[in-house]
Amino acid sequence: MSQIAFILLCHKDPQGIIDKAERLTAAGDYVAIHFDGRASDTDYARIRSALDENPHVAFAPRRVKCGWGEWSLVKATLLALETAVEAFPRATHFYMISGDCMAIKSAEYAHAFLDAEDVDYIESFDFFESDWIKTGLKEERLIYRHFFNERENKWLFYRSLELQKALGLSRRIPEDLEMRIGSQWWCLRRNTVEAILDFCRQRRDVLRFFSTTWIPDETFFQTLVPHLVPRAEIRTRTLTFLMFTDYGMPVTFYNDHYDLLLSQDYLFARKISPHAHELKRRLGELYNATGVHFQISNEGTRLFKFLTQRGRVGRRFAPRFWESEASLGRDRQLLIVACKKWHVAKRLIDRIREVAGLPVIGYLFNEQDTPLPDLGGIQTTIEKRHRHRRALMRMLFDYYDTKRLVICLDPASIDLMRDFYSDRGETRLLEVQCSFSDEYLIGHAKRVGLMGENAPRETAELILPTIRRSVAEESEAIRDEGFPHLYVMRDGWEPQLNARPLAQFLDLSEDRAREIAETDYLFAD
Repeated sequence: MSQIAFILLCHKDPQGIIDKAERLTAAGDYVAIHFDGRASDTDYARIRSALDENPHVAFAPRRVKCGWGEWSLVKATLLALETAVEAFPRATHFYMISGDCMAIKSAEYAHAFLDAEDVDYIESFDFFESDWIKTGLKEERLIYRHFFNERENKWLFYRSLELQKALGLSRRIPEDLEMRIGSQWWCLRRNTVEAILDFCRQRRDVLRFFSTTWIPDETFFQTLVPHLVPRAEIRTRTLTFLMFTDYGMPVTFYNDHYDLLLSQDYLFARKISPHAHELKRRLGELYNATGVHFQISNEGTRLFKFLTQRGRVGRRFAPRFWESEASLGRDRQLLIVACKKWHVAKRLIDRIREVAGLPVIGYLFNEQDTPLPDLGGIQTTIEKRHRHRRALMRMLFDYYDTKRLVICLDPASIDLMRDFYSDRGETRLLEVQCSFSDEYLIGHAKRVGLMGENAPRETAELILPTIRRSVAEESEAIRDEGFPHLYVMRDGWEPQLNARPLAQFLDLSEDRAREIAETDYLFAD
């Protein structure tokens, strides 16, 4: 009978990791854990303390600092695999999962499923001929070297790529390998895993090649398995049920998806919402149940496609069967800094990030060049950001793995403020009121197209009173809305006066808020 060693890569939710490991090992299976080196040492110590005495749990010998799209994810996986192979000699299969994955079948069903065929389960499609990559870089992933993290150092990532192209610094793919691509969620037999580890020890050149490819967790194992295993012993599929939105983001499952998940022809699913407590409880109980019959209909992907093509929510058969754009999340807090002088607000949020440790984003709904992570295309234009404003904000909360996020808005964006204040999450607004010289207002008029660059001074003097009144009316409009949690800082106030509203806005002590308010040249032009 099969016994599974789960290769668990995770970076948060220590209690969830402990619960998951205890559930999986209670059924006689094993778990090898790699906890991200970037994550909390306190959380890791808590996991070790709870699971060190469990003989069916092992930990990777060291913690790699993992980054999306980097070789570090493959390195962490290999460390956990080596640990599992040595620690669990009875394991017959090695199944890759994340902290967001949960079993959607019983252990009894999973073992019988794996016993039915002596094969590996891994997506492995031709890298160049298949359409697995829908948009973005393709051949460039392989033939150029990638030294920077695309999400953390976007400018360096693409500048390095452009420079290599300009200098003709492309490289050859290892000649004896047929490049393949597919999902990183696989289940491999023991012989296959041992062959991969032996290959890694012998072919350091291949490891060097993959170590500077982009997103190697989608190509490394997918290429090596067909190189080492007869094709007849490979099922080109994943056993983990996952779907992606049109923006390339994983679909998240909630409490009302329990019956649908059980009917899919998969053993696990991701991503399970961290807030779907009832779904987690029911799936957790299911894994150790016996005698459960599963009626497989496997309609999940087709149903999701049908529902998302139905247009607005009112045309779907339920307000939120898959995912609603109606809320940022009840337990999330959006902190908005509204300031007409964009450079002042940007200085302020930079200090907020340094002192309060909160993730901050500039004028994402007003300025096209605001630095944003790659969210599958939804972030590419201001028009898309406005059209999918709540979906975009949810993705940003998820990307930064935070409950509190600071953004900047121009005071004219009253419609956005109304929309966010109508959300079930909590919205707070800090208006930063500035003084405006004539020269500044003239420059503002030119930036927004009210005046040409070479407009005569007489024209400027004619429209200056109107511009000044318009700026004042925007500030009045914010107060007229009666927004709760509205705070005001002013150019000209002493730092201790500005620290009080800032402390309330950020839930900081006045001493720490004063550190921010005392920023040099905060209001300077």
